[in-house]
Amino acid sequence: MSALIVNNEIVHYEAIGRGKPIIFLHGWLGSWRYWIPCMQDASSAYRAYALDMWGFGDSAKATANYSIPEQVGLLNHFLFEMGIGKIALVGHDFGALVALRYARSYPELVDRMMIVGYPLGSGMIDTRVESQAVPELRSWMLNGIPGAEPIQQEAEKADQEAIRATFKMMNESDPEDLVLNLDIPLLIVHGEMDKAVVPPDIETLARLKENAHLVLFEGAGHFPMIEEPSKFSRLLKEFLALEPGESPRQLQLKEEWKRRFR
Repeated sequence: MSALIVNNEIVHYEAIGRGKPIIFLHGWLGSWRYWIPCMQDASSAYRAYALDMWGFGDSAKATANYSIPEQVGLLNHFLFEMGIGKIALVGHDFGALVALRYARSYPELVDRMMIVGYPLGSGMIDTRVESQAVPELRSWMLNGIPGAEPIQQEAEKADQEAIRATFKMMNESDPEDLVLNLDIPLLIVHGEMDKAVVPPDIETLARLKENAHLVLFEGAGHFPMIEEPSKFSRLLKEFLALEPGESPRQLQLKEEWKRRFR
């Protein structure tokens, strides 16, 4: 277990591999652990880091730190303490919001970004994320998902108040604005069967700039990195392999993760 001290509180993280840095940010019910397959696949060419955000996993539980600005501050402090420069970012649900907010504040430090299960509009998050206790939320979101044991175990460590605080700020923000005004390569991944966050509609997708692209996982829900790990990791590798300035829309040529509109 690796850890550092931020504002007198423990922050847990793990890192493997060598090369350019890539940072994985979990979401609700999560921790660094469900990124292990992705970290292992990326580690052949990247130094892969995953940290537990405030209120989750083995990082400190202090309600004053649960807002999105505090979580962004945690990421910034972590990168500074670790001496990490320009990065690739992968964020899941509220972790995606943290990544987007960080990129808005420090655009020169983010090379590219993948966001997963992120709401591209207001009112697109099911209110059960906020209202249900962790055991019920875990059952609702994870039952029937093969390979979900790591999330099931780590979900028990999540502070309910951290989930509520991040949900509230996501619901009150303008999530589409952050995406539409981002200039770096952006890959948006969504599970078609997502129970927690409604996938974006055609009208929203039509407003995306050339630097952004959606890949819809037709058989997955809110956790495509767990439900379809091989497909997810292949997609991530292809995205990371794009040359600077190349649009992620080239990835639509791959039939196995082609977009589908209904």
